[in-house]
Amino acid sequence: MKSVIKISSKVIAIKGSVRLTDFRIESFKEKFQPSTSLDLKELNCNEIYFAYLSDTNKTKDHNSFDELSNILSAEESCDFLEKDHLLIIPRIGTISPWSSKATEILHNCGINWVDRIERGFCFHLGKQRSRNKKELLNLGKLLSDRMTQEVIVDIEEASSIFSSQKPEPFKEIDIFSSGLKELEEANSNLGLALNEEEIEYLYKNYKDTNSNPTDAELMMFAQANSEHCRHKIFNADWSIDGSSAPNSLFGMIKNTHKVNPSGVLSAYEDNAAILEGYESTRFYPKNGKYQAFREKNHLVIKVETHNHPTAISPFSGAATGSGGEIRDEGATGVGAKPKAGLSGFTVSNLRIPNLLEDWEKDEDSPNRIATPLEIMIEAPIGSAAFNNEFGRPNILGYFRSFEMELLHEGKNVQFGYHKPIMLAGGLGNIKSEHINKSEVPIGSRLVVLGGPAMLIGLGGGSASSLSSGEGDTDLDFASVQRENPEMERRCQEVLDRCWQEENNNPILFIHDVGAGGLSNAIPELVKDSGHGGLINLRDIPNAEPGMTPMEIWCNESQERYVLAIAEESIDMFTNFCLRERCPFSIVGEITKGNQLEVYDEHFNNYPISLSLDILFGKPPKTSRSFSIKKKDFGELKIPDNDLESLLFKVLRHPAVASKNFLITIGDRTVTGLINRDQLVGPWQVPVSDYAMTRSGFSGTSGEAMSIGERTPAAIINPAAAARISVAEAVTNILPSGISKLSDVKLSANWMG
Repeated sequence: MKSVIKISSKVIAIKGSVRLTDFRIESFKEKFQPSTSLDLKELNCNEIYFAYLSDTNKTKDHNSFDELSNILSAEESCDFLEKDHLLIIPRIGTISPWSSKATEILHNCGINWVDRIERGFCFHLGKQRSRNKKELLNLGKLLSDRMTQEVIVDIEEASSIFSSQKPEPFKEIDIFSSGLKELEEANSNLGLALNEEEIEYLYKNYKDTNSNPTDAELMMFAQANSEHCRHKIFNADWSIDGSSAPNSLFGMIKNTHKVNPSGVLSAYEDNAAILEGYESTRFYPKNGKYQAFREKNHLVIKVETHNHPTAISPFSGAATGSGGEIRDEGATGVGAKPKAGLSGFTVSNLRIPNLLEDWEKDEDSPNRIATPLEIMIEAPIGSAAFNNEFGRPNILGYFRSFEMELLHEGKNVQFGYHKPIMLAGGLGNIKSEHINKSEVPIGSRLVVLGGPAMLIGLGGGSASSLSSGEGDTDLDFASVQRENPEMERRCQEVLDRCWQEENNNPILFIHDVGAGGLSNAIPELVKDSGHGGLINLRDIPNAEPGMTPMEIWCNESQERYVLAIAEESIDMFTNFCLRERCPFSIVGEITKGNQLEVYDEHFNNYPISLSLDILFGKPPKTSRSFSIKKKDFGELKIPDNDLESLLFKVLRHPAVASKNFLITIGDRTVTGLINRDQLVGPWQVPVSDYAMTRSGFSGTSGEAMSIGERTPAAIINPAAAARISVAEAVTNILPSGISKLSDVKLSANWMG
């Protein structure tokens, strides 16, 4: 029997296999040795499992325990306890996504005597214990993710992983005693990013209803009315040189579709746009058997950015950027199928140590965000990892680094991308009968599909609406979500089962859960139904029982969708979820009127009771004014270098050099419908200008996509930058066999 450490009467620890590769260990040593007095020469890491037992006698049963040890790849020795070590464990009071999956697997294997299992990581230094606890804890902070993990040195403390925390009540903001000042303080403390007009709007409306706002209501209002969700600047009234502009920025964007709607079935009204497709053969199950179906196969297209989270936490920011875009595709209409993806990155100069280029000057990026080099090491892997684990090929992209100092009006002006662009996009397919969302009658059930609530990504919509440097560092970090692609795949399998029912699709309405969490997604769905809604807060799946109502309602735990399901279709939907082992919960229903109420049965009160007219009413419209000024950057100075030297500099520039390292980290053939990826010819050179997918496993129709971008040119001439970007996208896609230019549609992220 493998070694086991008894921590308490109910909790045991089992040492697992080596966790990190030699390469990763060496990179940790190089990165963290300057920050600690501990000797990291023999640093290594093992997984360590903590099991909470419902039947402690099973540990004495060699056969039962060996079954558990074999599944966990347990090791014989636990000698790390005799050496300097630290343990990184899931944050106390939470149930990690890994735990949910692993516990379910153990129970399916018949190991029901383990009530719950959690995974931690043991970093050991290979030396006899010095008991330098402070230094070990400081090193642990460098190695861990403080949003989801904690650091301990004494293994006995690990038993607290399984302790449950008591729920916390909501807080009221007393505007009747303290007036407007109380709202202003809440705006600052919670990072709501509300402007003066919005604060006054809330103050007046709550005064009129003779009620104090709750923290949950304020956070919900901030998310629903953030720049990220409401696009206040893009919908603003503009004054140019004293004259009112005829259109808002969004109005100008929408006008492109208005004047040329041909071939576009849906735009600016759903989670993604829908283009008219071709008749093709799709292959999916019906009545328990896979069959070929000849049908019209329309295109779902989407592109968006995830800049703020990628600047703060590159891996998770880029991963959840790709994950959110995939969910947008799947939640289009009443269910669609994501097919292929793209990603792109724009950062400031990389400044690779010992490899500085002539055009790179001293580092000056803010401490609160990752450096361009850190972003380009971690973010592409985050995006690729999510696409890989979800099962979607990423077959298109771009990468540009740019910084430039120009003399403007007598001052040196620095241009660059310290706050990066992280572009995520892709295409999918949708059936004709599922393009439009359905009417949602009173009594329809409101369902949350996917993972549980966790205290991660709180206030992401409002945080990304702040200018970089305005917010608090802790609030910035708290606004970054964490990824769980395996859970998102389970959700997509449920959606696939639904749309494969064709006209019997049980979904009436669907939104993905992104910025603002449920506090944005559920009110949007309820508003679009034309009715009100009643939610039971404690029916929301929750991995952190100690959260406040605001935290349960507003956190941005990923891989979730909210759906409206007709009462008579609940059994069908339930069966799909059970078959795919996808968590779900019926959290409420559509009600008469226009009141949104969230009931907390634990405290027998209502953390939220707010009219949708106030939440989605008409806060004062944003106004902007500016004067047109001619930019004068002086004459362009050409360096006095020979042509060969300049040529090699151009070829070494990240925008021109090989992108192989961004391509080969992902599977580009999964689904079997990829006709053209980035690598071309027998030597697999990454020079393809476009990506192409097949409509089905037979036939000759398909879809192609390309990218055009020229952001640096906008410094000198924004209009020219737009024209060049469009020209690049069109010329890149032409070799794919486009029959006529009108078949080409542009999907632009105007708000990046």
